[in-house]
Amino acid sequence: MFEAPESEYLVPFDNSFDISKASTTPQTNGHLHKGKHRRNTIKELNALQRILAAGDRRAVLLVFQAMDAAGKDSTIRAVMRGVDPSGCQVFSFKKPSSLELDHDFLWRTTVRLPERGRIGIFNRSQYEEVLVVRVHPEILTYQRLPGEINLDTVWDDRMTSICQQEEHLARNGTVILKFWLNVSKDEQKRRFLARLDDPTKNWKFDAGDVRERRHWDKYMLAYEAALNATSRPWAPWYAIPADNKSYMRARVAEIVVSALQGIGLKYPKVSDKDRAAFAEARKELESGDE
Repeated sequence: MFEAPESEYLVPFDNSFDISKASTTPQTNGHLHKGKHRRNTIKELNALQRILAAGDRRAVLLVFQAMDAAGKDSTIRAVMRGVDPSGCQVFSFKKPSSLELDHDFLWRTTVRLPERGRIGIFNRSQYEEVLVVRVHPEILTYQRLPGEINLDTVWDDRMTSICQQEEHLARNGTVILKFWLNVSKDEQKRRFLARLDDPTKNWKFDAGDVRERRHWDKYMLAYEAALNATSRPWAPWYAIPADNKSYMRARVAEIVVSALQGIGLKYPKVSDKDRAAFAEARKELESGDE
């Protein structure tokens, strides 16, 4: 089974993650800021994706969670810039639809899981159910859940379900990498103001995001609980500093490449039968058309 690449930002698997000690600014490796390093990493990712598609044995799922303005969209664009568009798919999860509410909370992400040979990206995910919903438990009343809702157990129950599904996916060939883009409250404020100041970014501003900012401490507690409960060797979380976007993107790309390098991707071997067929095809092609 796939195991997590090492990184100083890997969330430990022993429930010891302390969000107050998680840095929002770069700690090491200033070379990661350099454009040449990022371009080489993205070039390597493109090559690995081609082998992934050719082998058609594994899928890759990248999950991005963060507070608003942390840079999820831009990171996905930057990291996947050099990858063949036919080899990846991106889904953004917002408020559930009526159809989605007619199913269990994992359904809407399950039906969008990547096929073998492809990279799937979740911009927000099933984890919203133990983050946003935990901060706003009144949302549960709209989810058509059976029986009484026990707020003392529902979050642990949901995280158990998420863990069980991720382990099942990993056993069956899906490489899961989860990134929490850890932006500071001050940097989020600066980015919100920049969206207000720049007419080309006004469309990105939502007053609701400022209202959510009032619940910052509750969100941090929810993130700490979720990351501790669900960071596992086969489905690790990485708490990536997000105050410096260039550094953040470079670290995400580096971890994805390291993970793909670690699973031993290879182009499919050609069988003796196929080689014989190739020889016949070559003979016909080289003999010229009749």
